[in-house]
Amino acid sequence: MELKIGKSDWIFLLLCMVLGIVAEEAFFRAEIGISYLVFIVAFYGIFFFRYRRFSFSHQRFGYLVLICIWLLAVSYFINDNMYFYALNIIVIPVLVLFHLVLVTSQKNIRWNKPAFVTYLFSKLGGAIKYNFVFASLLGKVFKQGVDESKFQVWKKVLIGVLISIPVLMVVLLLLMSADTQFEKMVGGIPQWFQVIDAEVVFRIIVVLFYTFAFFGLMQVLMKKQINVLNQNGNQLTFNMDGVITITVLVLINAVYVLFTIVQFKYFFSGSLQGDFTYAEYARKGFFELLFVTLINLSITVLVLTFVKSTVGFIKRFIQLLLTALVLSSAVLLSSAFMRLSMYEDAYGFTFIRVMAHSFMIFLVVIFMYTLIKIWIEKLSLFHFYFISALLYYTVMNVINVEQIIVNKNIERYEQSGKIDLHYLNSLSHTGILGLMELYEKNPQLPGLKNVLLERKNEANLSNYSWQSYNLKRVQANEELRKLHLE
Repeated sequence: MELKIGKSDWIFLLLCMVLGIVAEEAFFRAEIGISYLVFIVAFYGIFFFRYRRFSFSHQRFGYLVLICIWLLAVSYFINDNMYFYALNIIVIPVLVLFHLVLVTSQKNIRWNKPAFVTYLFSKLGGAIKYNFVFASLLGKVFKQGVDESKFQVWKKVLIGVLISIPVLMVVLLLLMSADTQFEKMVGGIPQWFQVIDAEVVFRIIVVLFYTFAFFGLMQVLMKKQINVLNQNGNQLTFNMDGVITITVLVLINAVYVLFTIVQFKYFFSGSLQGDFTYAEYARKGFFELLFVTLINLSITVLVLTFVKSTVGFIKRFIQLLLTALVLSSAVLLSSAFMRLSMYEDAYGFTFIRVMAHSFMIFLVVIFMYTLIKIWIEKLSLFHFYFISALLYYTVMNVINVEQIIVNKNIERYEQSGKIDLHYLNSLSHTGILGLMELYEKNPQLPGLKNVLLERKNEANLSNYSWQSYNLKRVQANEELRKLHLE
């Protein structure tokens, strides 16, 4: 790879260094809050400046992904859910990489094909290779005017130092254990180098890493002439036999008919046989039903993808059986939904349980589209699944799930007198706001005053940097400081 670095490239390298400094300030100085939004603004500001004359592709879908990225970054500012906090550290960079490769790719590259994943990794590999070539180019620039023999001597000295470091570490440890005076002298050596700050060195390394990661990737993405992978290629085709498929579907549907009869007997007749309580029965079967539902979805997708050669009666019969499988899945989802609702009535609402409810609603949307796909073959499954999953995840980040948990648990307390104060206290600052709301209504609730007193002391001592600025945290701390605990 031959590089021709012009004036604009050097300017862009400096901008990437600024972006690297922003990234280090945003992610390595304190807990992430508004800093993620600041970084995204800076990142896309430099990206669109660099690509201001570039002809983007896949623009409609690209704007959708971009909006989701910005909303996920905003969620660090408006909410402080610890689960999404951890997940988005991975999800946002992956989406940003996907978005950059998507909008800079050739128009004939289809993002909803498996070949796009290979194309994406080829760009990553190209960025790494670009940085190695750029580093060798910098080396040649610095070598100009330097005697080659002296350069080789210093190079060998550096190699010798690197080789001797492990040996010196072992020898020093042995000698320090053998002589106390020598140990004191060696122990004082770090004071000789107080001018060198390990933290500063680490931060410089982080800035340089981000700088060249951004620089290499964006430089490579500027070049559209990279060979496009053959997306239709000589791929091995796999087809499922129609008769075998019908046999499998008939047997599976027969089991689901029996299960549906049982579900109507238990849940819709108001009776429950055996020694189980509703809560025990709900806990016993919820995850099993959800897992079976996902298996049904997988079977449906496999049949729709790989059964291509059927015609006439066999084709229609397979469509009817798939429709029955989807409707059976609807019964499974309804049963799982009711089981989880009963379990929540008995034990309260948690993040996992509310997310499970929302995921089942998401599966309903997926199954509705799949049912349409069974009869309208030209529709694309992966296209819809990916966009739906992206929108679902983004919405769950923005709507503040913990506020729903707090509201539901307070409603349950008003109806039953039962509430788990320790769980609400374990939530983010939304949970603290909920505890204060509960205290205003019932200040005599056992243990509530002590929890709020501890939280108020923490709020009085808290001192967050600008990177960690979060609306919920600020609101909760202000309310705690104003709270009078009698």
